[in-house]
Amino acid sequence: MKIKQSIERIPGGLMLVPLFLGALCHTFAPWAGKYFGSFTNGLISGTVPILSVWFFCMGAGIDLRSTGTVLRKSGTIVVTKILVAWIIGMVCVKFMPPGMIQTGFFAGLSTLAIVTSMDMTNGGLYASIMQQYGTKEEAGAFVLTSIESGPLVTMFILGSTGAAYFEPRLFVGAVLPFVIGFILGNLDKELRTFFGSASMTMIPFFGFALGNTIDLAVIGQTGLLGILMGLAVIVVTGIPLFFADRWVAGGHGGAGLAASSTAGAAVTNPIIIAQMIPEFEPIAPAATALVATCVIVTALLVPVITASWCNYMKRKTEAQA
Repeated sequence: MKIKQSIERIPGGLMLVPLFLGALCHTFAPWAGKYFGSFTNGLISGTVPILSVWFFCMGAGIDLRSTGTVLRKSGTIVVTKILVAWIIGMVCVKFMPPGMIQTGFFAGLSTLAIVTSMDMTNGGLYASIMQQYGTKEEAGAFVLTSIESGPLVTMFILGSTGAAYFEPRLFVGAVLPFVIGFILGNLDKELRTFFGSASMTMIPFFGFALGNTIDLAVIGQTGLLGILMGLAVIVVTGIPLFFADRWVAGGHGGAGLAASSTAGAAVTNPIIIAQMIPEFEPIAPAATALVATCVIVTALLVPVITASWCNYMKRKTEAQA
């Protein structure tokens, strides 16, 4: 059976399929972890420790000795993505109520959900799109998107916009595994290869554990709103990324469009941040469901939009030749 190949045909499948299975488990058998206990409970409830290992491996896999083109592309994508999310966060803090909207069509919407859905690019999706439609340098530009992984950027945006207050030690704790991995990976090439190769292996495990925090009934309640949020992520982040790629990174805009997605790892941030700040706990489930829907929507649409634009530019270039 070619299970892995079948899963990989789904955009972001290595993350989304285990997440869906975990959500099924939580929805229909929420007692399973405590009932079986031991290692099974650890696998079901181990989102944070599994993610901490993943952050470490992600950091270890980054090589500082990348080409200037790759770093310029990476830097443009990361800075633009974070800046847009920060501006949106400022707008949300000014015009949205604290916590989340409680009633009506927008029930469940919060600054936490909006910022989390917009501040991280799906690096794996980006790399796979650019490997098919872009240059080798553009495909390699996902290297710095790993910096966005984890709650650090979300914490920075929420803290700097006044949506939340984080003690300095929490910032250190959020980034420390990543930094240690980064240092070790750049001190020893063999360690970079060893730990870096494990980052993909960890994805299904934290996907399943994360799914066990999601009630599918919540996704059903926020489904249409989540779909609209996913479309908003593509439009709101995609337009600035498109022009940043053209004007700053020297591309034709395809790499910017390919980066206008919500990272699968972003689904973890509401829960992690709620563990740091208890007042976010009531809104974390709805925020997680909305972000998960954004991941699915952007994973399906971003490749189609990027492919259409890249093919258009290719035909245009060939016509001018």
